[in-house]
Amino acid sequence: MPGEDQEDSGVRIGGDGYGGVRLAPQRARRRGTNLRSLVISGALSGIVLVGSGVLWTVPNFASGRIRSVEAGTSETTSRGAMNILLVGVDKRDDLSRRQQVQLHLGRDVGERTDTMMVLHLSEDHSRVTVVSLPRDTWTTIPGKGDHKINSAYQFGGPKLTVKTVEQVTGLRINHYVEVNVLGFIGVVESLGGVTVCTPVAIDDPKTKLNLRPGTYTLDGVNALAYARTRATARSDLDRIDRQQQVISALLDKALSGGTLANPAKLAGFLDSTFRTIMVDPALQKDLLGMVSQFRDVSTDDVAFATVPLADVNYRSPTGESAVLWDKPAARELFRRLDADQPLVEPPAKASASTKPSASPSSSPAASASPRALTIPPARISVKVLNGTLIQGLGAATKTKLVEAGFMVPSAPGDTARRDFANTVVRYPPGREDSARTVAAAIPGAELREQPDVTGIEVVVGQKNHDVKKVTVTAAPTASASGSPASTPVATPSARTATQNICKK
Repeated sequence: MPGEDQEDSGVRIGGDGYGGVRLAPQRARRRGTNLRSLVISGALSGIVLVGSGVLWTVPNFASGRIRSVEAGTSETTSRGAMNILLVGVDKRDDLSRRQQVQLHLGRDVGERTDTMMVLHLSEDHSRVTVVSLPRDTWTTIPGKGDHKINSAYQFGGPKLTVKTVEQVTGLRINHYVEVNVLGFIGVVESLGGVTVCTPVAIDDPKTKLNLRPGTYTLDGVNALAYARTRATARSDLDRIDRQQQVISALLDKALSGGTLANPAKLAGFLDSTFRTIMVDPALQKDLLGMVSQFRDVSTDDVAFATVPLADVNYRSPTGESAVLWDKPAARELFRRLDADQPLVEPPAKASASTKPSASPSSSPAASASPRALTIPPARISVKVLNGTLIQGLGAATKTKLVEAGFMVPSAPGDTARRDFANTVVRYPPGREDSARTVAAAIPGAELREQPDVTGIEVVVGQKNHDVKKVTVTAAPTASASGSPASTPVATPSARTATQNICKK
């Protein structure tokens, strides 16, 4: 990153221990950005608007600034539970040739939704749940056959997009928000930048974004590059995680006293946000009434999840690279949303009547039962290192991990020490949930948090290097008749905005 790379990308690195990224203004103006990439992050500003509830402070500010679009949504009042479909749309047909050149675009026509999220607002409006729908989801577009979900907009605009999402999720979509991605940069700038953290290195020649693992403060252009880059091992899935991280950070800033108490900053944020969105007519009429009910929502009350996937490397009949949902797990996720159940449960409170057992015959397993696995193998990228002198052991372990559903994108390497007796799963701070899934697949492996690693690493030892398939499952639930459910399904994995916010 220092030296020539720093100069080429226009990125300056601060002098503190974590680094700081600032894009020089003159370079930001010169820098070209692909419009399709802008779309990926544009939806973030819409989330921040709905989640922050800051509009209650300026009831007349929105008048005349928000445009409407027909989307065929199921109208509802501003009270009660509701589902909002939020999309970022790649529109280049109405750009001048000069704009296309400035943005380094081709002359392609057509429109697709490259970001798609379902926002569920709880009935009492005390919680917001955001579920990302991978843009490469292979599904049936009503009346058009099987395609990627992001092509629904191209075939039939907002109405077909809403219809497609309703069909695949089983939810009724009550409102629609469409985002103009070019406004995202202004939203970030109006809030004074955004703090992000990456557990892995990012080197994206397309955007010249070059970051080492660490925490950074990004301006609008670099925040856009960070949220849309696919230059990491899990590609689109990593990108979704980064988008959710950026949304959380922006939401935290939008809710802060520094924004709400500063009229100039608040006006700039609202103006930038209004410029980015179009909504359905019903929401346009009552947006302020609905959003004002979220004035007391905090980052603890906003949860993020992604649709569980069964195959991240699906090859469609047309030869396209796509992803397939884990249908039972996805059904459970959307069932919980439809039932207005939170995906992130509040911490359990100890009962005052509960007393520790003094009986020496108490089962250790009962008092220290293992935590449930929450991250499926298909979402975990692993690096394999041979910690022994046994030739080929690293390659054999990689093969087994891939067969068990993990992603192992790089060739196995060797550790400096070659005397590891036991296999070790190493992970950086913040990746314990993923590491526990890996350790569960390698019975007897040691789980070790290690700040100097950049991702999940399996150091293969002389023993405990067998790999088994693991299933991320929820505990059986009782049916109406009192008997346990017969088929466990994957637990929806979710994090709050507070958990997503990077700590300096």
